[in-house]
Amino acid sequence: MTSASTNRRRAILAAAGVSVAALTLAACAPGGGGSTEAAGGTITIGTTEQITVLDPAGSYDNGTLAVHTQVFPYLLNTDYQSTEVQPDLAESAEFTSPTEYTVTLPEGLKWANGNDLTSSDVKFTFDRQLKIADPNGPSSLLYNLDSVEAPDDTTVVFHLKAENDQVFPLILTSFPGAIVDDEVFSPDEITPDDEIVEANAFAGPYVIESYDFNNLVSYKANPDYKGLLPPAKTETVNVKYYTEASNLKLDVQEGNIDVANRTLSATDIEDLRGNDNVKVVDGPGGEIRYLVFNFDTMPFGATTAEADPAKALAVRQAIADLIDRDAISEDVYKGTFTPLYSYIPAGLAGANEALKDQYGDGSGQPDPEKAAGRLETAGITTPVELNIQYVAERYGPSSSDEYAVIKDSLESSGLFTVNLQSTEWVQYSKDRVADLYSVFQMGWFPDYSDADNYLTPFFLPENFLVNHYENPEVTDLILEQAVTPDPAAREALIGEIQDKVAADLSTIPYMQGAQVAVTGTDVEGTEDTLDGSFKFRYAALSKG
Repeated sequence: MTSASTNRRRAILAAAGVSVAALTLAACAPGGGGSTEAAGGTITIGTTEQITVLDPAGSYDNGTLAVHTQVFPYLLNTDYQSTEVQPDLAESAEFTSPTEYTVTLPEGLKWANGNDLTSSDVKFTFDRQLKIADPNGPSSLLYNLDSVEAPDDTTVVFHLKAENDQVFPLILTSFPGAIVDDEVFSPDEITPDDEIVEANAFAGPYVIESYDFNNLVSYKANPDYKGLLPPAKTETVNVKYYTEASNLKLDVQEGNIDVANRTLSATDIEDLRGNDNVKVVDGPGGEIRYLVFNFDTMPFGATTAEADPAKALAVRQAIADLIDRDAISEDVYKGTFTPLYSYIPAGLAGANEALKDQYGDGSGQPDPEKAAGRLETAGITTPVELNIQYVAERYGPSSSDEYAVIKDSLESSGLFTVNLQSTEWVQYSKDRVADLYSVFQMGWFPDYSDADNYLTPFFLPENFLVNHYENPEVTDLILEQAVTPDPAAREALIGEIQDKVAADLSTIPYMQGAQVAVTGTDVEGTEDTLDGSFKFRYAALSKG
């Protein structure tokens, strides 16, 4: 099956058993509406997560999403502490036919720069996502979008390739759903950050007042925001970017910043839980850590001098046999991350433990003898040299310790020699899609709370990982689960998919974690925004 035919056939079902009729969304007295002013005051937030590019067509990462969430409008969204999709910028949204999703906008919407915000901006947003199709962008989520029509200023019709795509409303709340100003953004290339900021091309709860890339971003509450969320509780929010998590910890515990949100080490979090000057706030899980194999450039990969698919698989299998998840969880993360043996986090419908069953000793522990047997059977001379790339600060300062454990697990078997290399995130995000890394670290926050979001981005052709993995049988099963309304039948298909991708091992998930933020004792609202949307929304925060 070709990639093009896959995309034409792609259809999605969201939470099993939800009918198309249930996806008629009408405005529910949105809390925004620009009806009241922000409460005033200033909050300073610290983070080690970097921005890639501001343009929503060129970024698909949590650090940049933290900016998008504050400043760009979305047609649909979820309220604090809710996973129910509701109109945000939109007035209503519904399926008007099995392949048409129609959104109505209120009249008189404006961008912060005074430009009219109409259906033409919405059409422009999605047209350019598909046209640009940046490898670091989220256009892969729009696999089922055929075209967008704007018959008048307040009506948008999304024409879908396959019928009854019930995940589409969820996708509109996520990365590709950030609406942009068609008078500012380029229709066919990424628009530079400075041009976006200078044009004040924003319509979310906040606008960007000053912008120093990955150093300091200052936000001001947008009094004209009209959407689902209540008005921002704090007038000014400053976000300071750190290169060292130790400095982030020091500043939050000494009161130099009000909130530390991603990412402190597990040891630092444990220490701060005993500090009366701060609050440690925990949110729901969903984050995963995983190892990615580039099927072209890994040992014995398709473009290497010793290309051999069977040997490449044996290398991946041996690595899966040797990873010591308990050591990473207990020694590095102090239990804040727990072992993951599934492609889908525990707690989501359909998750199984295919990796535990197929690798190691069958109970979650490493098995060097099994790994050695696989390599010997494949005729591979050991030790095999592996180059593994990771990001020292992107996923927290413990990444260095995390990969030291992985290196030790692999080398202590005598089967591998591991070269670890770390790269700063902005460069990393370019290199990984250019086949410069053969084995590399990634982390994932869900775009929406459904098992499909842990399958579609990784295992369909032309996937987000750009790792050259394609299995037509897996593709067909993903498509089938997407249109299966019976919950039990869908979960069975999701389980079968995990079994098959565990056999292929294009990735190895190994850790699952929860959200954690550390704040001053006078900061309120963190519990509201540290929710299942996985978006940290500054509008909820205030100082008592």
